[in-house]
Amino acid sequence: MADIAVQSGEGARQAERPGLLKKIFFHNLPAKIAATPMVATVLIVFIGCTIWTVYYSFTNSKLLPTGKFVGFDQYERLFATSRWNISVTNLVSYGAMSLVLTLTLGFLLAVLMDQKIRFESAFRTIMLYPFALSFIVTGLVWQWIMNPTLGLQGTMRKLGWESFTFDWIANPRMVLFALLIAGLWQGVGFCMILMLAGLRGVDEEIWKAARVDGIPTWRTYVSVVLPMMRGVLITAVVLIGSGIVRLYDLVVALTNGGPGISSEVPAKYVINYMFGGGNIGQGLAAATMMLLTVLIIVIPWAYLEFGGKGRRT
Repeated sequence: MADIAVQSGEGARQAERPGLLKKIFFHNLPAKIAATPMVATVLIVFIGCTIWTVYYSFTNSKLLPTGKFVGFDQYERLFATSRWNISVTNLVSYGAMSLVLTLTLGFLLAVLMDQKIRFESAFRTIMLYPFALSFIVTGLVWQWIMNPTLGLQGTMRKLGWESFTFDWIANPRMVLFALLIAGLWQGVGFCMILMLAGLRGVDEEIWKAARVDGIPTWRTYVSVVLPMMRGVLITAVVLIGSGIVRLYDLVVALTNGGPGISSEVPAKYVINYMFGGGNIGQGLAAATMMLLTVLIIVIPWAYLEFGGKGRRT
């Protein structure tokens, strides 16, 4: 009897398999067909090009990717180059300041915007408008403003303030702060919109309970609202962090890496070596290190958003 029961159970499972496979492959078939080009693009272009980049970073390719395998020679040369080390230091310094200030200013502006002020839509549009511009346009605008001769410094001196100085893009010790100002001007509005969406998702009953308990407003934001906005904060950190790693066009438009190499960044190093220096292997080695940095940012985010939720449930 037990053998008969086992055989009948196996027969039922075998009968269910075709139906299960049919359900998997044919469920939402139009949507799957529509998504096929995007999936193919990701697999062929993004993943394929990533593998291509990593592979040729271990070769001594020059003008064309035809070099022979040389192991970690390109990476040893990369970290022995002062220009690369300076570019990494600049990116870390700029990135730390940009991440902290963008999140802080974006959250504070979102809090102010969440007070049901008049003309809120107009203010949101004004704050978000710089984000609609390309970094090239932003860099050129701030280059004109910070130009020691034609910009703010020249204008103030013509008005009588002869001692006024604002030459940050020509000062190696201040040029990163010039980049920071331009970057914040463009990115804070977008962060504000993300934070505002998170604030609008907080239940009004929480605010009523906090007021009844006599909790100060700032304490409610810090202890209650911010933990509830965890998903928004993580998303903002990932978006801002990946943008910092890819920083290139703002630097080219505003300072072109100068004065000297005092505002050099890794992305500019990659482009210069691949297309200007005729050294594809060195450029791809630097690009691989940038990819590794992005993965260090994205993988913890993916774990917190997906892996952590699965474990908690």
